[in-house]
Amino acid sequence: MKYFNLFSSVLITKGASRVLISDLERNVSELQSLDLYDLIEDLKLNSIEDVIKEYDHDSREIINEYIDFLLENEYGFISHHDWDNSFNPLSFDYNSSDVISNLFLELDNFSLLHKIRLSMNTLNIRYLVIYSIRPLSKDELKEIDFIFENTSLEGIEIYCPYHDEINDAFLFDLSNKSKRIYKLVLYNCDQFTFSTNENLKFSLEYTKDDITIKNCGIVDLKYFNTNNTKIFESKNYNSCLFKKIGIDKEGNIKNCPLMPDHFGNIHNTSLEKVLEMAGFKKYWNLTKDHIEICKDCEFRYICTDCRAFTEKTHQNEEGLDTSKPLKCGYDPYTGEWSEWSTNPLKEKAMKYYDFKINK
Repeated sequence: MKYFNLFSSVLITKGASRVLISDLERNVSELQSLDLYDLIEDLKLNSIEDVIKEYDHDSREIINEYIDFLLENEYGFISHHDWDNSFNPLSFDYNSSDVISNLFLELDNFSLLHKIRLSMNTLNIRYLVIYSIRPLSKDELKEIDFIFENTSLEGIEIYCPYHDEINDAFLFDLSNKSKRIYKLVLYNCDQFTFSTNENLKFSLEYTKDDITIKNCGIVDLKYFNTNNTKIFESKNYNSCLFKKIGIDKEGNIKNCPLMPDHFGNIHNTSLEKVLEMAGFKKYWNLTKDHIEICKDCEFRYICTDCRAFTEKTHQNEEGLDTSKPLKCGYDPYTGEWSEWSTNPLKEKAMKYYDFKINK
């Protein structure tokens, strides 16, 4: 008897209309028919010969094609005995030593940076995302990096408006002097005159569009990433808010700068105290498996979540918003994408958030 054995590093995520096969060793994912999920589940319990017997003659050719597909893509292997007890299943437990892993800061005043510096080591914060409302000079960008010397901070991602002083010399000098800036995004950039950025130590992106903090939360295929760490986190915790903290331009401390609830102000409250407050961590354990519609989506473990902008249609027994992210145009029941901002079913929520409705 022959048995098909799925590698433990292959994650099969069942959606309402399709399955997503994620190869966690190669960090790639691909969509397949829902029929394949049922076949794989059947092959976990029975030999290939016994599974094939369950189908009529015409269907057996399709079953063999599916098995060939799984073997050709190295999603598993054939054995002549049942290996079910011979492999340890992949553990999807997610552990992190960080008290807070990421901090998102809406920057208007540099005093905010000095206020959070002391908390970096206490909370072992490793990544900082800064959205600057105003243009930043080269000296200011260098200062941002310098402020966090001798802290646990490893990487800084900065979004700021383009201005005329920014040129190749500006960028190369910043690259040579900065140690923690790993990504710089310039918006309102109407001059695409930069040379190749291959020699820069950070990733450079620029767009002529006006990026506002309210642009956050867009769900799109281009943002999906088969990253083991993110997948493990998504299966156990909220993929956006777990161990995250945000500060808006007024200094209000929140789960995310765009969410309405705040837990004090950085000018008179420490980040450490906020973590002890009731309710601050209330969304940390809300996974995609408990969010309406998302729980039926095959992309749910490689997609990020957004609790700042939702369709505002559902709440759970604890009063948490379990609605689908507003800025998602995917329908897992049909497997089709559409423009979220033109969906008439989202108009009520868009008016609530004061978003322009595209007709």
